[in-house]
Amino acid sequence: MDLNADLGEGFGSWRLGDDHALLDLISSANVACGFHAGDAATMHRVCAGAAERGVAVGAQVGYRDLAGFGRRHIAYDFAELRDETIYQLGALDAFCRLYRTRVRYLKPHGALYHAAAHDEGQAAALVAAISGYDHELPVLCQPGTVLAQLAAGAGLRVVAEGFADRNYLPNGTLVPRSSPDALVTDPEQVAVRAVRMAVERTLVAVDGTVIPAPVESICLHGDTPGAVRCAELVRAALVDAGVTLTPFA
Repeated sequence: MDLNADLGEGFGSWRLGDDHALLDLISSANVACGFHAGDAATMHRVCAGAAERGVAVGAQVGYRDLAGFGRRHIAYDFAELRDETIYQLGALDAFCRLYRTRVRYLKPHGALYHAAAHDEGQAAALVAAISGYDHELPVLCQPGTVLAQLAAGAGLRVVAEGFADRNYLPNGTLVPRSSPDALVTDPEQVAVRAVRMAVERTLVAVDGTVIPAPVESICLHGDTPGAVRCAELVRAALVDAGVTLTPFA
């Protein structure tokens, strides 16, 4: 099983999350590429740390929305979203190359992640960007979404992702962040949910419904309170359950 987290989400003097500590605990890093968060210095620092630890680097691409942290929906023209995605991929890949590695996958961030799950136009723009830039790049996203379907149809590898620190609705979608119960904040509960996904391939929705979770990668949000403690408990619980942690890419 892969364990991923969102990293590099600071900007300039602003820091969000403990990237250094999380890199010691995860197997894949979703690195902000400068549009919703991150800047050149931050990308450079995270890529260096990931290369040193053998952590796979993925491009966490987002809307051009630093002020809103990429969590506000933007109606994009197809070509503009395609090109801005390629731009972000190239920027992060440049820093990876300094350490004789490369971007290993793509994952959308925030509002783009949710839009691509159901918006065919935005999902198609992401698929076009990946296909044009590097057809071998996997797409990390929720299973069964429009993005997953279009990516598979284009011959891209789709890696199913589950969230240990987010609550789910009975239909398998995430509880909106506007809801007070969107996040799971108890580190021990997060660890239990992660083991269940990895071992039983299921998760429990907010109403108690057990739903399938055929995931290859489990996500922890690096910007949530207690993220490092959650990652420590999740990693320990997975190892105790006999789960080997390794990058999917």
